[in-house]
Amino acid sequence: MLMRGADSRPTMPLRVVVRGLQQPLPPLASTEPTTKQQPAGRRRRPDRRLYAIDGLRLAAALMVALHHYAGTYRADRPGNVIWDRPVSDIMPTVFRFASYGWIGVEIFFVISGFVICMSCWGRTPRQFFVSRVIRLYPAYWFAIVFTTAVLVALPGVWTRQPLREVLLNFTMLQSGSGVGNVDGVYWTLWSELRFYLLFLLVVATGLTYKKVVVFCCVWGAVAMLAPVSKLPLLELIANPDGAWYFIAGLALYLMHRFGQDLLLWGILGMAWLMGQLELGQRIDEVEHVSGWRGSVLIFTVFLLAMVAIALGATDRVRGKWLVTAGALTYPLYLMHYVAGTTVINRLRDVMDARVLVVAVIGGFLVLSWLVHRFVERPVAGWLKRGLDTSFARLRNAGT
Repeated sequence: MLMRGADSRPTMPLRVVVRGLQQPLPPLASTEPTTKQQPAGRRRRPDRRLYAIDGLRLAAALMVALHHYAGTYRADRPGNVIWDRPVSDIMPTVFRFASYGWIGVEIFFVISGFVICMSCWGRTPRQFFVSRVIRLYPAYWFAIVFTTAVLVALPGVWTRQPLREVLLNFTMLQSGSGVGNVDGVYWTLWSELRFYLLFLLVVATGLTYKKVVVFCCVWGAVAMLAPVSKLPLLELIANPDGAWYFIAGLALYLMHRFGQDLLLWGILGMAWLMGQLELGQRIDEVEHVSGWRGSVLIFTVFLLAMVAIALGATDRVRGKWLVTAGALTYPLYLMHYVAGTTVINRLRDVMDARVLVVAVIGGFLVLSWLVHRFVERPVAGWLKRGLDTSFARLRNAGT
């Protein structure tokens, strides 16, 4: 029940199961830190929030939610647990568009590469670690409790995991231990965590234009060689199915910060070429409901939108509602799938299907705002104070 394979994991081939061990997250807030470092002859852009990225993040999350409710292979099978009959028979037009919503995952990965590089520039490894913890865990912990409560209250749709596996999910490391996810969408967290671990090595040496470019080239080369090496550990670390999306985001951020050049365009072009291949493989092995040409077109349009953001074409796009949109993305992504499809299962015979999908998504948007306001913000503040104190104590003990 993974998002990349959320609808077909039990029958995936081995290569796709490895892919399923990966795990939107959607990236952090889009505020660029200051630094004095820049390549000679390149113009540094002023610090500002990139509001357009917040809008893209929410759009990607809505694509994924709509896909899970009305566009997956699982939902289009006779007798499926969500609608009980093929969703393409119930709302064919919605299904046709929703079948491409899975591309929101790849969009998340590209945005993550961009925003992680932006938010880590000029920070120490300790600051990087603290920022990741306070961003990822509060909403994630709540989502586990919420989803488990829904499964207890409304049984018979999805199988509830044993308590010991639910508890291990709180670490966010369950995929590395071979334990299933409370909600299938958590697989992207595993992919994100591996990206963070690799990028931490660059952060520890101090981010520069040259180091990030070298990191992109080396990681990309290893990711291409890992599948033919037949070394599971190398594939796990290199993350060949997701690496080039993160690399695209890193190259786009370097364009934003230092200006475009042929090398960065080359990295981005290679990421597009590798991405279009992965999109086709995912359609063949997991999704089965959408076409390669349409998927590549959507992904290409998104990359062009990111290029426009990176080069400053969207600098005039502003609005507090976009900040709110960005804040809703992560909680919405974490909570929508298992709980949302369970609600649809209970209400499918008493409401129009289109109205039901809109109502469920609207309900989760409201819930996501409540989680952000009353869970993420206060818990993140408490965690930051505690971790800062702990690291200060560790530093003092070392001296």
